[in-house]
Amino acid sequence: MKPLRKPFDLLLSRFGPQHWWPGQTPFEVMVGAVLTQNTAWSNVEKAITKFKRADALSCRAIQDLADERLAESIRPAGYFNVKTKRLKALCQFLAARGVADAPETLAGQGTLAELRRDLLAVHGIGEETADSILLYALNLPSFVIDAYTRRAFGRLGLLDATASYADIKARFESDLAAEVGLYNEYHALVVRLGKDYCRPQPRCADCPLNAICPSAR
Repeated sequence: MKPLRKPFDLLLSRFGPQHWWPGQTPFEVMVGAVLTQNTAWSNVEKAITKFKRADALSCRAIQDLADERLAESIRPAGYFNVKTKRLKALCQFLAARGVADAPETLAGQGTLAELRRDLLAVHGIGEETADSILLYALNLPSFVIDAYTRRAFGRLGLLDATASYADIKARFESDLAAEVGLYNEYHALVVRLGKDYCRPQPRCADCPLNAICPSAR
């Protein structure tokens, strides 16, 4: 068994399926991936709710909104002026690719590597956001790395927490089968682990990974 498979099995056994990402449509997932930058998901949910109440949770609706109104809608997610520009840029990208009305069809417009490259060229979309869109909105096998991943697996001694995003992503993808369901569930389980146990001040006593974690000993 590859080293990174064991933690997944332990986490799944303890937590069960996480049913992540919480979004009703692929476009909602894309918007959430941008809004969750540097903020808690609870704040993103508030912004998403405001979009829905205003019937503005679509690519074309966001494009048509004045920047001031869009910023007000996403104010709960923080950095609202910055994220306004990023959401507009994402919608402009989708429109330019001819998928404004069905953003999920972007998945058929190139290879995974090509789509990832194109997303990274969009203003405000970094590696974690691009991989979140690819995995959760487009159902493509692109593993997502976040701060929880670095902290937990650094403590486990399974990777260098200071390594580049690309190196950590490559490590996971070399150890795991390229399956959307597996990548989806693994990342969601790591988020659960990071929130509940592997915090900056860890709660090791009842952590599902304490039997294999050098830091817990």
